[in-house]
Amino acid sequence: MTNSLLQEKRHPIQVLSPELQNQIAAGEVVERPASVLKELMENSLDAGATRLSVTIEQGGQGLIDIQDNGWGMTPDEIHLALTRHATSKLADASELNSIASFGFRGEALPSIASVSRMKISSIARGADTGFFVELEAGKVIDSGPAAMREGTRIEIRELFANVPARLKFLKTTTTETRRCQNAFFRLALTRPDVRMKLTIGGRKMYSFRDGQDLVQRLTSAWPPAVTEHLLPIDHERHGYTVTGVASTPNSTQARSDKMLFYVNGRPVSDKILLSAVRDAYSGRLLSREYPQCVLFLEVPVEHIDVNVHPAKTEVRFRDERTIFSVIRSAVLSALEQNLESQSHDADSFGLGASDNAEENEASSAQGISAAALHGSALSRRAGSPLAGSVSDHTNASLSSVRSPSRGAGTSSFTERSKPLSRPSFTNFRDHHAVTEKEAYLDLTPDVSRDMGLHEPGPAAQLRHAVTETPWRTLSASDGGEYLGQLARTYLILRYIDGTLALIDQHAAHERVLYHSFEKAGKRGDTQPLAIPLELSLHPSESNLFAEIQDELTQLGFSFGEHSETSLEITGIPALLSISKGRDYLRAALSEQAKDISQLWAMLSCKAAIKANQILADDEALSLLEEWLATPDRDYCPHGRPVRVQWGLSDLEKLFKRRA
Repeated sequence: MTNSLLQEKRHPIQVLSPELQNQIAAGEVVERPASVLKELMENSLDAGATRLSVTIEQGGQGLIDIQDNGWGMTPDEIHLALTRHATSKLADASELNSIASFGFRGEALPSIASVSRMKISSIARGADTGFFVELEAGKVIDSGPAAMREGTRIEIRELFANVPARLKFLKTTTTETRRCQNAFFRLALTRPDVRMKLTIGGRKMYSFRDGQDLVQRLTSAWPPAVTEHLLPIDHERHGYTVTGVASTPNSTQARSDKMLFYVNGRPVSDKILLSAVRDAYSGRLLSREYPQCVLFLEVPVEHIDVNVHPAKTEVRFRDERTIFSVIRSAVLSALEQNLESQSHDADSFGLGASDNAEENEASSAQGISAAALHGSALSRRAGSPLAGSVSDHTNASLSSVRSPSRGAGTSSFTERSKPLSRPSFTNFRDHHAVTEKEAYLDLTPDVSRDMGLHEPGPAAQLRHAVTETPWRTLSASDGGEYLGQLARTYLILRYIDGTLALIDQHAAHERVLYHSFEKAGKRGDTQPLAIPLELSLHPSESNLFAEIQDELTQLGFSFGEHSETSLEITGIPALLSISKGRDYLRAALSEQAKDISQLWAMLSCKAAIKANQILADDEALSLLEEWLATPDRDYCPHGRPVRVQWGLSDLEKLFKRRA
């Protein structure tokens, strides 16, 4: 740009009008309807309210109406409150170092008034008459006496109507409504002593009684699938206190929106706190999984700075390293205590390690419907043995699935490894009963063998066991040879260059199923139910179902009648059994997936074969052929590796044959 143009566009330095100042300030304080709701609720709580009622219309853009029973304001104070940097919460600069209230900047009311139509009605305690002031785009258009009994009422209408550019950045009404709901809920958790009610579109969403504890309020808003897995936290260290709840590792979701943090009662968003919790769960969750938690951190006021951002959702800690350590230690302690409790419970019931393994084994095998494999890409191959009914044989084969080394009359390693002739099979159950010992390379030590009670020697026995399963070359150019199954979970491959690979059968099948969903373009086959299922719904689940119903239908679910408390299921995806379909719906309605791709991933996980499940040779080969033909095959949809491998040089290094 030339100097002449700059000269033509230059304006003299001047003080901006109050209206323009407030609109500029609104850009930081009033980001969306939820931020308006947060600021007004904080004002009510700072004013000593013990009852708070909120009404939302059109995602908060049409109406935000807040009524409280706080101290109220005189007519003069109402006019002052609409002036920038006017507040009752600070008297001098020294109090900035010991802020105990939610608000303190004196910017919210004038900023909100500048981008909306606002009406404030209030009556000071002890006064006979209230007073109201009505504004439009920050300018007073009416004022006068108001008939009120107590507290303050603020009505915000047509938010951003005078700032069309801001309107364009708002999301859908449903999204903005949910954000308002979340803002209300976050503040409700920090003040259980206050009775609070939220009404959206004429429908009561939350009604919290005063005197509730944290878990009671969470139960009103979060589904049972989440609240039933929460662990209490009460931890003190280095003068800092952490209280709240955190979920067990088996209760996770795909996003971090149920990880809520409070510092001295103030809801905050802080990367240090989030990282500390994630680190506590390290090794227990996948990289894309998040726990649920609500943590309250109490620190000396002189150790934090809350005057960081006008939105007041950020804080700055004096000693970030100690804060990280305290939060991590608090969550880790709860997780370890839960693990010890589970171990104690198992011991009190007389469950040894082998018994637990058997129960896990049985639970893995049950619930896998015939459709789980029959409807997958694996069974669409001509003559694939996976087209047989898996659910028909699982219960009958559970006793044979267990390790043969347990109990009286156990056969020796030699007997387990004895080659079996292959008769013709009429069904998969017969095939499984005969080939089970061949498909599974049992590496469990045999006590009788170790004591030298029978022949042949160990080397001969092991050689016999390994060569028992006939090697099969896969058709893919890089497929290699299938050698057998290890620990009922991993498939062993040997490539032409001598590389040895282990394939996680569950992760491989997940990837195959996920690809089939992608290839189908969101269209899922449905198996109708002769007798519809009725699923009871938590209010939060009912709201979420209305949002994701179309995506569930695309996956293969079909539904009948739907009310606020129940849902009728008339069809489920062809890949799922009835029990797995119900479990999947529960998981989806607990917000364990945030988009269609994560719904696919969850459905793939539910339908895939499980670890600790025996596969016959033909089943394993069919799975491997399909997996080799799948793109992105080295990782499952959740990001876990499907294959690990060792070349000859890797093996030589492991055995220290070379540096």
